Amino acid sequence: MNLPNALTLVRIVLVPLLVVVLLTEFEGRQIVGVPKELAGAAIFGLASVTDWLDGYLARRRRQVTWLGQMLDPIADKLLTSAAFISLVQLNLAPAWMVAVIIGREFAVTGLRSLAHTKGFAIPASPLGKTKMALQVVTILLLILGGGPLPLLAPAGYAALWLALLAAIVSAVDYYTRFQRLQTARVTDLNIVRARRAS
Repeated sequence: MNLPNALTLVRIVLVPLLVVVLLTEFEGRQIVGVPKELAGAAIFGLASVTDWLDGYLARRRRQVTWLGQMLDPIADKLLTSAAFISLVQLNLAPAWMVAVIIGREFAVTGLRSLAHTKGFAIPASPLGKTKMALQVVTILLLILGGGPLPLLAPAGYAALWLALLAAIVSAVDYYTRFQRLQTARVTDLNIVRARRAS
């Protein structure tokens, strides 16, 4: 197993640790003298860095693998979904907003899988990357705002609205690209059949 894939697995392993830290009632709300929200933000921040680092190393070292391409988006979705659901449990994020954001993740994953079965791929878009960056910032602000830095809570809630908007806009973008690629694929197949027939 190469280093980028190992980093992706580290991200997956950090997910249950993050949930335990955020949702467990520790005595004095501290873990080894550190506020549990700071510990949770540190775990989430470390996991988010591995998301950037595994992709960077895979491209730089030319170690892009099928396993990595499959695991990376799964790890991303596990991390953000677990964090958002924990925030709902802590009453730091409205359930309906989180449901829309997570529902978008499942819908786009299904769309990309459908595209794969039809013989084409829908690569990640700049909108999708912006959506992910907004989600990371939102989660960090909400975790910290719910603990030792309450002044960050309004910024976190504002960022949540931006993350929700980015999720919806990027989902529409993926659907539009899917339709465009599917139409192009059908057109190409019809051209090939016409040439064979003539």
